[in-house]
This record gives sequence, C-alpha cells and structure tokens, in this order.
Amino acid sequence: MDLYREGDPIADTRAPDGPIETRWERHRFEMKLVNPANRRKMTVIVVGTGLAGGSAAATLAEQGYQVRSYCYQDSPRRAHSIAAQGGINAAKNYRNDGDSVHRLFYDTVKGGDFRSRESNVHRLAEVSVNIIDQCVAQGVPFAREYGGLLDTRSFGGAQVQRTFYARGQTGQQLLLGAYQALERQIGLGNVEMNARHEMLELVIVDGRARGIVVRDMVTGEISTEMADAVVLATGGYGNVFYLSTNAKGCNVTASWRAHRKGAYFANPCYTQIHPTCIPVSGDHQSKLTLMSESLRNDGRVWVPKAKGDQRSPREIPEDERDYYLERIYPSFGNLVPRDIASRAAKNVCDEGRGVGPTGLGVYLDFADAINRLGRKAIEAKYGNLFEMYERITGEDPYEVPMRIYPAVHYTMGGLWVDYDLQSSIPGLFVIGEANFSDHGANRLGASALMQGLADGYFVLPNTLANYLASSGPLDKVDASHPEAVAARTDVEDRIKRLLAINGDRTVDSFHRELGQIMWEHCGMERSEAGLRKAIDEIRALREQFWQRVRVPGDGEGLNQSLEKAGRVADFFELAELMCIDALHREESCGGHFRAEHQTPDGEAQRDDDRFAYVAAWEYAGTGEPVLHKEDLTFEYVHPTQRSYK
Repeated sequence: MDLYREGDPIADTRAPDGPIETRWERHRFEMKLVNPANRRKMTVIVVGTGLAGGSAAATLAEQGYQVRSYCYQDSPRRAHSIAAQGGINAAKNYRNDGDSVHRLFYDTVKGGDFRSRESNVHRLAEVSVNIIDQCVAQGVPFAREYGGLLDTRSFGGAQVQRTFYARGQTGQQLLLGAYQALERQIGLGNVEMNARHEMLELVIVDGRARGIVVRDMVTGEISTEMADAVVLATGGYGNVFYLSTNAKGCNVTASWRAHRKGAYFANPCYTQIHPTCIPVSGDHQSKLTLMSESLRNDGRVWVPKAKGDQRSPREIPEDERDYYLERIYPSFGNLVPRDIASRAAKNVCDEGRGVGPTGLGVYLDFADAINRLGRKAIEAKYGNLFEMYERITGEDPYEVPMRIYPAVHYTMGGLWVDYDLQSSIPGLFVIGEANFSDHGANRLGASALMQGLADGYFVLPNTLANYLASSGPLDKVDASHPEAVAARTDVEDRIKRLLAINGDRTVDSFHRELGQIMWEHCGMERSEAGLRKAIDEIRALREQFWQRVRVPGDGEGLNQSLEKAGRVADFFELAELMCIDALHREESCGGHFRAEHQTPDGEAQRDDDRFAYVAAWEYAGTGEPVLHKEDLTFEYVHPTQRSYK
C-alpha cells in the first residue's frame, strides 16, 4: 500500500551557526527592527490565548503593534494552559545543586531522545531564567522557602531541582499573569479581544499568511479578518484520541487548516502519554484527569509482586510489593521521564499485576512521605491535588494510595517552524504546543510552560519584527480580496455540507470510535500490522462519517454539534497522517514506541543512522502526503542510548 511519497529535503535556513552559547544573542542583534512609529501601523492576528498566545499578544501590543486576539473560550483565562499543575523549569540554580543553562539544555535534548534541534533547545534554556523574573514581576505567587527565596522541586528526567511551582496550580497562576498583561493592553486599546470565535480557515495572499476566517460561536456569523501576519498559538491535538487529559474543546482545526494551505506538519506521531492520570472508570467518560507529575517527588509507585492480588493495598506487606521504578531505574527511581514511566506501568499491568477494578492501574503511595514529613507538609505541597483526587474517586489519598495509569497528555508534533518560529508559509508563525520545535520525541515535565512563555514573551516578538521589517510595506488587503472571498466560501460550503448529511449517528459516536482505533494501534505501543489496520479502519470510518453523521440545528447561532463536527472531520485526516508517520518511522524513540524495535530488556531502540531527522509532511489533497526530511545534527550533546538506570 503506497501511503506517502518522499519529496525534497528541508532545512532550517534561519538557524544561526557558531558557538551555541552566543547563537541567539547574535541572531537577535542581526535581525531587523521595526521602529515604534511604524509598529502602530501594523496589525498582527494571534489565535489562542493560553500561555503562548496570551504572552505573545500582550508583548506585541506592549511594543506598539495593533493586535487582534481570538479564542473559542468565553474568556482568555479559560485557555487549557490553566490546567497545568506541577511547575515550570528554569536554570536558576537556586539550590546550588549543579544546575546550569548547559545542564538544562543537555537534559532536554537527552529527554527528547535526540530528536530536537540543539539551537532551539539551548535558546529555550537561556531564556528560561528570564521567564521566572518576568512572572515574579507580574505577581505570580510561586512557592517560597521560609527565608523568602523561591522554592523549587524535582521533576522527571532531571537530577537537580529546577522546577518552580505554585502548589499544584502553576499553569493557572502563570496564565493569570499573562492574562493580566493582556487585559492591560485590551484596556489601552492595543488589543482587540474576540472571545467565542473559532478560526476555520487561513487566508493566503501572494504566498503570505494575511488573515483568517472565523465563526462567531454565539451568533454563527462568519467573518474574514486581515492582518500583516498571523500567529497560531492553538495548542496540541491530543483529543484525536477522544479520551485525553486535554479540555474537551482542544482541537487541531486551526493547525490543520494551515496544513491544508501549505504549512508542513512535523512529527505528528510523537504523542506523550502521561503516567500519572486517574484510570478510566467506564464508557461514560468524555475525558481523563491528570494528577501532577510533581506527586512523584514524594509518592512511591508500586504494584503487588503477585499476579491478581486483590487485597487492599494497606494489607499488602512491604516484602510483597514491587516498587518497580525504583528497582529498574535506581538512579532516577520514581522520577524517570514520562515515556519511561508510562511504558513501565503498562508492562506491569500487562503482566497481570495491575490494581483497581479494571486491572489498569498502579499505586502512587504517600504513606512514607506522610510519616517522614507529616500530613501538614504534604497538604502544603499538594493539598489541592489530593482534594481533586478525592472528589473524583471518593478515596482519601492521605489514607490509601492513589491509583494512576497512563493517558494521552501532550503532543510533541505540530506545525513545522524554523528557528524564527515561522512555518513554511511566510507570515504564519506558530508558537507553544502548536509547533513541533523544542521537545523532540518526548517532553520532560515542566517544560511545556517554559516553551510557551519563552516563545510568547521573548522569542516571537524579536523574530516577528524581523519578518515585518524584511518584508517591506505589505499591500493593504481586506475581506474583498479574491483569496479572502475564496477562503470564506470554503468555510461556508464545509458548514453546509456537514449540516446537509442528516445521518443517523452522533458526532461523539464517531469521535469515540476514532479514539479507540488510535489508542489501540497508535497509542503507547505501535506495530506495523496495527498501524496498517488502523489506517484502513480510519479511512472506512471517515467515509461513514461523511455519509451518516447527524448535525442537528443550523449554522445561525450557537450549535455545539456543528463545532464538534468540523473538529472531528479534521481529526480524521490528522489521525491517518499520525499513523503514516508512525509506520514510516521504523524505530522506537521517546513517545513513539514500535514493538518491533526494542532492546532485549524492553527499552526503546532508536535508529540514529536512518531516522535522525524531523519528518515534515506536506499536504497533497487526496493523494499521498509528501515527506520532507530535515536532518538533525548534534555537536554538543552526542546521541547515546538513553538510560535512567
């Protein structure tokens, strides 16, 4: 079965060379600037108001650009970044435990299983120290030690304590900081905020991104908005699996519309499975709940040594427990990276030693920490997380161990961008989780918040200015331009087509079935046979969708079924590309684990000779997608077998 064809290789032509420690600073100096008077004449559209989008819109407006911001939520502060719990990394070395910019760079490249760009990751590590200062100045209430200094804690994949946190609600507090900065600019008239608007198409004029088509989700009105540049900060696509830790509204439509217009989609198969989620309880569930990775600082992960041991966990003595992460990975123990911990949990459950009603769970036990530190100390660190767990499960984690199991969480793939965060479409910039850039095949915990804020506060404002200054005065275009009219017509036709099917199945039924296919064949473990089967099933199900889906109501006003139908239609196309990408990458790497490619002791077996590249996919309509390879080179962190033992 011919699934794809290979095109010309691709290169990051914006990446600087020379000593890695000075690349970003030299690049910043060499970039062109836009003077303050000219900035006031330029308009930038920012789609998404999470940490990346909110910080970018606020910073660009502070610089003087006219910014139009769009989100589908009823308020910018309801972006999914608010759900992040555990912390944000920065190489401050407040603990004096050996941390540095270079060590954060090293840990991130290694943690990404050597599938990220060294230049990008080093820039991220450099900028990390500025993020904390920025957020403290905004009033973010990071945890502090008794003497008033900022506190830090450990996270997976690192042997130093570099993670800054605000109890178990770090994302919420960071987002409120960015939101306040954004609201200030809204109040000053520099940002036009458009909540409850969903981007449904990208407008390209003369080869450049110049606008978007949006639908007012309350009135149903479709409008075309034009600008000098477009920034996508629309998050990840984990909801292709139906069940994930993402908010139900998270989707791929903005990115996928851009992909269909020519933006390359990179490494779509790299999906992070988070090891610390509340297990599935039944078919009624529409999403899963994340329990912060920070809990693995003090919680110990274990299962019974004997298969099928149904005793209460408190009745199982120590010598009959298997603290398997501590046993297998003595150097990192319970703080191994997420992909390692997730596969280890799957393995013990596959052996028949899982716990809970379904057997798909492991214990996260705080008894030792409570005995050592006292209940009040644990409450101070994790109280809101413990309360959330008890409300959902009815079990008190102070008295009995939590039960956890891996679930889809974050997507390392996304739209391809160069060093300047510009996609393969000039004028279209992509930031945060929506791009592929910094995490490689696996994301270390507490690095998503770091990347989102680095992109929004410190990187994009420099690189976007360089694009605008280098492009010269762009012709003024409005919604009457033929390309803008054509984009709007495409949106209207797609909506009419969905409403006209009038079939006998709900959107959710299709989405759930698609998710089951993806979890089974493109989830924690993939194989050639499974992926080929998944592609056939996805194609057949997509054909059914366009014949049998029922979207009640009309497009004139609030219609959540219509919203979901458009998103699921895009998920079908994305799902097929994810499986093709996973099938072509005949290696195991980070969040991509092929059953055929593992070491004798069950660890991921990378193939650097054949697959040390970014897979950037070009949309080809109904034909096979085109694979463009961007070779990765490593000068400072040489690829080795990733070991946490």
